[in-house]
Amino acid sequence: MSKLSLDKEMNIEVKVTFIAKGNDAPLSGDQYVVRLYDKDVFGDDYLGESKLNEAGEGCIIFGHKAFGNALSLEKLPDFYFVLYDNKVPVFESKVMEDVDPNYLENYQPGEGEVIDLGTYLIDVNL
Repeated sequence: MSKLSLDKEMNIEVKVTFIAKGNDAPLSGDQYVVRLYDKDVFGDDYLGESKLNEAGEGCIIFGHKAFGNALSLEKLPDFYFVLYDNKVPVFESKVMEDVDPNYLENYQPGEGEVIDLGTYLIDVNL
C-alpha cells in the first residue's frame, strides 16, 4: 500500500507547455485553455483549468479533494488533459496512468510540488 496520503492542506500544481508546430513559438492568448482530468472507471474527475501564459504554459492547482470520493477504487491519479482553442478541443493527451506517488510524497509544507507533464507540439492550422 502506498504511503501516499494527500494532506488536506496540500496543493498540487500540474504544469504543461504547448508550442506551435512549424515555428516552435509558445502558444499563448486568451483563446487557449487547458483542462486537466483524472481518468476514473465511473466518470472522470475534473481537476481544473488554466489559460496559457506567454511561455505557452498552463498551470493547474488543486487539492486532495479533487481526486473523487472514498468509494474510488484507484490509489493513484491517471492524468490527461485537453487543450481548447476558442472553446473547441484541438488536442487531447494520452492518459498518464498511475502518476508516480514520489512526486506527491516529496511535498514540503509551504513549498508545494510541481508535476510537469511535458511540452507538446500543436498544429495551430487545424
